[in-house]
This record gives sequence, C-alpha cells and structure tokens, in this order.
Amino acid sequence: MACLSPSQLQKFQQDGFLVLEGFLSAEECVAMQQRIGEIVAEMDVPLHCRTEFSTQEEEQLRAQGSTDYFLSSGDKIRFFFEKGVFDEKGNFLVPPEKSVNKIGHALHAHDPVFKSITHSPKVQTLARSLGLQMPVVVQSMYIFKQPHFGGEVSPHQDASFLYTEPLGRVLGIWIAVEDATLENGCLWFIPGSHTRTLVLIHGEVVHKSKQNLSDHSRQAYTFHLMEASGTTWSPENWLQPTAELPFPPLYT
Repeated sequence: MACLSPSQLQKFQQDGFLVLEGFLSAEECVAMQQRIGEIVAEMDVPLHCRTEFSTQEEEQLRAQGSTDYFLSSGDKIRFFFEKGVFDEKGNFLVPPEKSVNKIGHALHAHDPVFKSITHSPKVQTLARSLGLQMPVVVQSMYIFKQPHFGGEVSPHQDASFLYTEPLGRVLGIWIAVEDATLENGCLWFIPGSHTRTLVLIHGEVVHKSKQNLSDHSRQAYTFHLMEASGTTWSPENWLQPTAELPFPPLYT
C-alpha cells in the first residue's frame, strides 16, 4: 500500500524527487476530472476577482501580491486564469473551461472527492514510510495546463513560498491526472511520465514546467504536506492557517 522501499527512500533523498507509477487507479483520476468539470461548470467569479496567474516575479507582485482574492484563498476554492483570456472589462474571450490555469488552495478541505484522495490510506501509508510523524496539509491545487496557452512555470523551490524553520519540512505530492509529456508541459525533471503517476517533490528541489504548445491539456492534482512536529511555519508566508481552516492533519 504505497510503502516506499529503502532504495526508493535513498533515491528520493538523493534526487529530491521520486516518481511512483500507477499510484492512483484510472477510476480515481476520472473521478477527479469529473468533479473538476462540475466545479468549473458551476464557477461564478466576480469581475474584480478575475485574476491571471503568473510565476514571473514582477507580474506576480502586480497580479497577485496586491490581490486579496489570491492572498485569502488558502481556506477556499478559488479560480485563477491564464493570460489573455479576458477582455478589458473582464469578460471571457475563450470558453470559461479553457481559461482556468488552476483551482486552489483548499480543495483538500472543502471538496469530498479531493479530500478522500488527499487523505486516502495509500497517501497516509506513503507519508508514514517517509517518516512523517505529524503531517498536515497546507494547500492543494488542481492544475490545468490548457492546450496551446497553458503557461510555463519558472524554475523554483516550493520551500521559497512555503517557508519553514528548519527547512526540509515541506513535501509536494504531484499526481498526473492525464498523461504528462515533453510536448504538453511535463515537470522538467521528468523526461515523460504517465497517467496515474505520483511524484514526490522535496521542498528545496528546483523544478519547472514549460508552456503547453500541444493539443492536449496536462491536468494534475497537487498538494503539500508539512511535518508539523518541531516545525515553525513562517508568518511571512502568503498562505496562513485560519480560524476557519487550521492546517488539517493528514492522518485520520
């Protein structure tokens, strides 16, 4: 049940990432896709909240840093959009379902499908085999990587945005819901992974993805765990636990 072998543990510690093929069933991936389809179909985003998502630093500061919609999304399910999908009045220029860059950052807490995947026995077993004593879920995202204009993600370390003392207490879990390839913007340290693949990402390993220029989306569900035992979550992080949603324990 997703228990890592000593050689897998050693490889993760050595490389900063580890690919686990076939971690989820095809049925689990379809369930996530179907639920996301429902969430997008029901989406009602106020005009002033139609925020384009970018990882370029200057654009981040302009588009996100000053936007309450982003900064207060840690305990909510909110929508972030690709560049160029709105006109100057905030009206969609493309079909809404093709406009979304990602949905975040509390799917794991508020949606039953994503909550069940996040807290599934195999994820809990995986975390225990990594030696996590008191892991909590700090955020989750569903990433679309839309055909033809799914934007690139610059090289980065997750620990830069989710800073802890000591370092090394944040773990990213990235699940390919659809095939991830060189053509559609896979994670850069993977030459080509496939549907149902799970990737462990050390908080300090540098990773990126390129723009999707293909005809196919590259959907993924990702969430971050933090070892809460003996760890201080930086008060400078944009994402903070709230009274409504303290970081939920992974183990149930």
